[in-house]
Amino acid sequence: MATSKNTASNTRIAENKKAAFNYFIEERFEAGMVLEGWEVKALRAGKVQLTDGYVVIRNGELFLIGCQITPLRTASTHVTADPTRTRKLLLHKDEIRRLVGKVEQKGFTLVPLNLHWKNGRVKCEIGLAKGKAEHDKRDTIKEREGKREVERAMKSRHR
Repeated sequence: MATSKNTASNTRIAENKKAAFNYFIEERFEAGMVLEGWEVKALRAGKVQLTDGYVVIRNGELFLIGCQITPLRTASTHVTADPTRTRKLLLHKDEIRRLVGKVEQKGFTLVPLNLHWKNGRVKCEIGLAKGKAEHDKRDTIKEREGKREVERAMKSRHR
């Protein structure tokens, strides 16, 4: 019984697939999130979208902006649910200081990569990223299509 709980505690909630396409991810950090009760219920149901989200640093604190958590219909009636509210991310002070130094450099930004459960808590993996140029995105598409072609050829060969 303990093994099923352990595997369920490290599951992915949502992933930002656009981040890997639009950015070179230099470093990854795992941050906690400050959430309300209705948000946790919606996350358990998978009602979240990360693609338009980004992370900003204000007054030495990290905030997730643009992440949309759609409230469930069964959410409490006395709570006004704001699906796109700014959510605070929790990270150690020395990590935040390091990130501030990196983000101030030209071209670096912070993007949310995924949301996942860890020991019953929601964690947000954020990436220190550098934007890709248009030709880099084309290279990524070419690589992906090349891999598909190889897989198709291998699959038809084994039949």
